This record gives sequence, C-alpha cells and structure tokens, in this order.
Amino acid sequence: MAKRIIILSLILTLFCSGLALEINPLQDFCVADTTSAVRLNGLTCKNPVLVEANDFYYGGLNLPGNKTTQSGTRVTSVNVAQIPGLNTLGISMARIDYIPGGVNPPHIHPRATEILVVVEGSLHVGFVTSNPENRLISRVIHMGDVFVFPVGLVHFQRNVGYGNAVALLALSSQNPGVIREAIFCSS
Repeated sequence: MAKRIIILSLILTLFCSGLALEINPLQDFCVADTTSAVRLNGLTCKNPVLVEANDFYYGGLNLPGNKTTQSGTRVTSVNVAQIPGLNTLGISMARIDYIPGGVNPPHIHPRATEILVVVEGSLHVGFVTSNPENRLISRVIHMGDVFVFPVGLVHFQRNVGYGNAVALLALSSQNPGVIREAIFCSS
C-alpha cells in the first residue's frame, strides 16, 4: 500500500509540474546584454534600470541593403543583434532587395516560420514539403501579396519582374537561423 502511494505521489508530482509550466514572459522585457558571455535560450538580460528606447529601435529598413550577393539579392536583417529588445520575444524581420532575375536561393530557417509581403515588383516564391511527397508549392506573387513559408522547409524567392523587387518579411524567432542549401557532387 505504501509503495502505491509513493508511485501515485510521483505521478501526481510529474503531472502537476508539467501543468505549472509558464510559457508567457515573467517580466515586461529582457533586453539582451550583448556584453555578457553567458548564453541560455537567448541572451542574458540587461539590468532593467539601464534599458533605454534605443534598445527597441532600428533605423534604416527603408533603405536598400548595402551589399548585393552573387545571386542578385541584398538582405537587411533586423533581429536581436540589431534590436537587443527583441531578446526572448520570438520575432524578427528582414528586408530583401532583388535585382531583375535576382534569387534568394533555397534555404531553411530551422527555428522560424516566415511570412513575406511584396512591397515592390513580382516574385516567384515557393517551398518543398517534407517526406513522403517532397512536393513543390509555388506561385508568382505581386506587390501587396503575402506568402508563408512553414518552419524548417526549404524555400526560395526569385524576382520575375522587369525591374527591382523589394520584400519585407517577419520570422517567428528572435534568432531564426539560416541554412543555405548546398549540392554535393562526388567526382
């Protein structure tokens, strides 16, 4: 009988501790302390007394990126590295500028879903589903159109217009990560 009570107590404790999980923030914000070497799930918090408006601000997303890649795109990221106030909030964004024919090549964000809106031009966008079908889901979108790329799926964008294109996107992580797809060939 005592053994059953102990087992039931352990089960109840495990069950209740799972219910006690707090998924909402326990404070108003946690501005990243970029000087700390400590890394948890995010960055350590700056002393709230030292927090200022600039910790929540980034200027310049209205300007094209300053470096064009070989594939004809310029990405301006706005994540916790640019806005320390994004720490633990689970969001970030970016601007992508495309020259005519420019491609944001196949890649994944291992920690984020992406939602993209075309601000200028026309883009062919798409993603590939996972097994067993590995199906391409794609379409051409135009100014004002929105497209969603589910977390962890290979996706791309290509400028199919005659002029430059611009897209703004939001990601469901302060640090979405990016893995560029590579093709390996044996010789």
